[in-house]
Amino acid sequence: MVRKMASKAHFKTLRSLSASVWMLARRLMPHSFRVSSWLALDLTVVLGALYGAASIGSETSVPSLDTLALLTVGTLLIGTAVIFTSQGLYRSVIRYMGQQAVWDLVKAVSFSTLTLAAAIFFTDADLPATAALVYWLLLFVGVGGSRLISRALHQSSAYADARRVIIYGAGESGRQLLNALNHGTDYRVVGFIDDNPSLHETVINGRPVLGADDLPNLVEEHAVRQVLLAIPSASQERRRAIINSLVGLPVRVRTIPKISELISGNAIVNQIQDVDLDDLLGREPVPPHPELIDRCITDKVVMVTGAGGSIGSELCRQILSSSPKELILLDISEFALYSVDREIKSICQRQSLRFPVVTLLGSVRDEQRLESIFRTFSVDTVYHAAAYKHVPMVEYNVAEGVANNVHGTWSAAWAAHRAGVDTFVLVSTDKAVRPTNVMGASKRFAELILQGLSQIETQTRFCIVRFGNVLGSSGSVVPLFREQISSGGPVTVTHPEVSRYFMSIREAAQLVLQAGALGTGGDVFVLDMGEPVRIVELAERMIRLSGYDIERDNMFGEHIDLEYIGLRPGEKLHEELLLGTSVTGTGHPMIMRAEEESFDFDFIEDSAHRLLRACTEMDLNDVTAILTEHVMGFSGHEPRHDYVWVKQGRVGKRVRKALDAENVTPIRPELVGPRQSTGRSTD
Repeated sequence: MVRKMASKAHFKTLRSLSASVWMLARRLMPHSFRVSSWLALDLTVVLGALYGAASIGSETSVPSLDTLALLTVGTLLIGTAVIFTSQGLYRSVIRYMGQQAVWDLVKAVSFSTLTLAAAIFFTDADLPATAALVYWLLLFVGVGGSRLISRALHQSSAYADARRVIIYGAGESGRQLLNALNHGTDYRVVGFIDDNPSLHETVINGRPVLGADDLPNLVEEHAVRQVLLAIPSASQERRRAIINSLVGLPVRVRTIPKISELISGNAIVNQIQDVDLDDLLGREPVPPHPELIDRCITDKVVMVTGAGGSIGSELCRQILSSSPKELILLDISEFALYSVDREIKSICQRQSLRFPVVTLLGSVRDEQRLESIFRTFSVDTVYHAAAYKHVPMVEYNVAEGVANNVHGTWSAAWAAHRAGVDTFVLVSTDKAVRPTNVMGASKRFAELILQGLSQIETQTRFCIVRFGNVLGSSGSVVPLFREQISSGGPVTVTHPEVSRYFMSIREAAQLVLQAGALGTGGDVFVLDMGEPVRIVELAERMIRLSGYDIERDNMFGEHIDLEYIGLRPGEKLHEELLLGTSVTGTGHPMIMRAEEESFDFDFIEDSAHRLLRACTEMDLNDVTAILTEHVMGFSGHEPRHDYVWVKQGRVGKRVRKALDAENVTPIRPELVGPRQSTGRSTD
C-alpha cells in the first residue's frame, strides 16, 4: 500500500514538472515562432509520409532520390505549406480542437494528397500505385497525432490544479456540461453517475458511467470535491431524493439550471450554481394557479411598494409574465429602485414585453404623494411590500420601525381608498401571530388597519397575506450561512430548538399575487406550509452540501463548527401562522382563509393616530402599551434595547432591575458596530 502511494506521488510529481516545463515553453515562445515551428513540424511529417508511401509497395527497401524526384518533393512541400496555411490549421487553438478541426484536417490532407498526385503525374515520378492512399493515411495520422499529443500535454498542465468533479446525470445535459467544462481549466470530470442501468459500464468521451452505489468509491479514489447535478428535467421530489443521498459524502453539491430556465433562454447548461433554495426546504412548493395570478394583473395598472426589497422585486418579476397594462415601482431607496429598474427593463427587453415600467421615489408614509400617484396613473392593484422586517433592528429602533410599518400601511391603504384602487394586498408575516417583538406587533396592527378599512363603504378590496420566513431574502439565514461557510465558519444558530416555517421567494410572491384574486375584503390568507423546519437541521444540511462536516474527528479532515449564540431581542423559539383555529378553504387547495377578530374602523383609526403620536414624541412606553392593548398575545414587552431610548436614559426602573437580574449592561450605541459583525443568524 505504501509503495503504491509512493508510486502515485512520484508520478504526480513528474507530471507536474513536465506540465510546468510545457507551460513555460509556451509562454516564452512568441506566436509567430510557434506557427513557424508547427509548419516546420508538419513539413517534416510530409517528408516522412512521402518516404513511407514510397517505401510501402516499392521493390527496393530504400527509395533513391531519383525515385522520389526532387521536383516532386519540392512541389509537394510548397503546395502543402500553402494548403495548410489557407485551411486555417495554424489559426486553430489546439486545446479547443473539436469536430470542425478534424474536418479541416481531413480537407487539408486531401488537398495535399491531390497535390502529390498532380506532381507525380507531371514529373513522372516512379512511385507505387498505392502511394497516394498510403501518403494520405500517414499524413493524417502524423499531423493529427502531433496535435493530439500537444493537446494532451496542454490539458495535463492545465488540469494539474483543476478541481475533480463528478457529473450526476449522463443524459444530454450531462454531455453538454462535459463539453463545456472540457473547454475550461477549472474542472476535471472524472466520471458520470446515472440512475439508468442501461448506461452503466458505458463510456462518454473517455469518462465512465457508473451507478449511484459506486459514487462513494469514485469520490474517495479520485479525491473528488464536487458533484455537479445535470438533471434539469427531474422532478422536485427526485432532485431532493438525490440531494439527500449526497448529504453524507464529503463533496460540495452544485447544479445546473432547471429545464424551464434552459428552455426559456434565461440560463445555459454551463451556469453552475449552488443547490436551489427549493431543494433545501424539504417539502414540495405550492403550485400556482395562473388564472388567479392573472386576474388582478393582466391589462391592469399594477403598483408595488417596496419594489427594491427581496419580496417586492420578486413580485415585480412574477408580475411581468401576466402582462400588466403598466407596472409602477415605488421605493424610498434610490439604489434599490435603480437596481430593480435595470433588472425589470432588461427582462422586458429580453422577452419582448411591451408595456411601460415606471420607477418612482417616495415614502409610503407620504399619503398625499401616494394618492396623487394612484389617481395620476389610475392604479388598479397595489401590492404593499414596503416595511421594516428585521426583528432585532426594529427592537433597536422601536419608534421608527412602528411608524414605518403602521403609518406606512395606514397612508398607503387610506390613499388607495380615496383614489378608488380596486385591490390592495398587504404582505404580512407569521411573526404577527402572538408576537414577542415590536416588528411582529407592528405588522399585526397593520393587519388590523386593513381589517378596519374593510368595514367601511369602499371600492377597494383590502386583503392580507401572511406567510413564514422566505429563504434567500435579505436578512434570512441562508445567505448568512453561506457566507459563514465560505469563510470557514463557525455557522451561528440562535438556539438548538428554534424552528421556522419556510418558503422560497418565488413561492411567497406567487401566494401574494393569488391572494389578490381570492380576497373579498379584510381577508387574512395563510399558506399550508407543512411542518416547521429546525434551523440547526438547515444549517447542518447546508454545511454537508458544501463538502464539510460538523464533527472535528471525521475521516475527511475538513469541518465547520456549529455555534449556538442564544435568542436575540424579540425572538421566540417557534412561530405560528394562525391566531385561532378557525380557518376556511379558498379557491386554492393550499391557501386558507383565517377567521380572526378585528376592531371597528373608528376604534382602530383613533388607536392608529395615538400610536403614531407616541412614535413622534418618542414615548416608547406608550408605544408598547398601545400595541399591547390591541395585539393579541403581545404583553410584558419592554423597550429595553432601543438605542436612542437607552442613550437618553429613559429605560424605566423596572427595566433596569430586569437588566440587573439578567446581568446585562445597557448598550451604548457608539460602541456597537453593524449587527452583522456579530455573525448572528437571522430568520
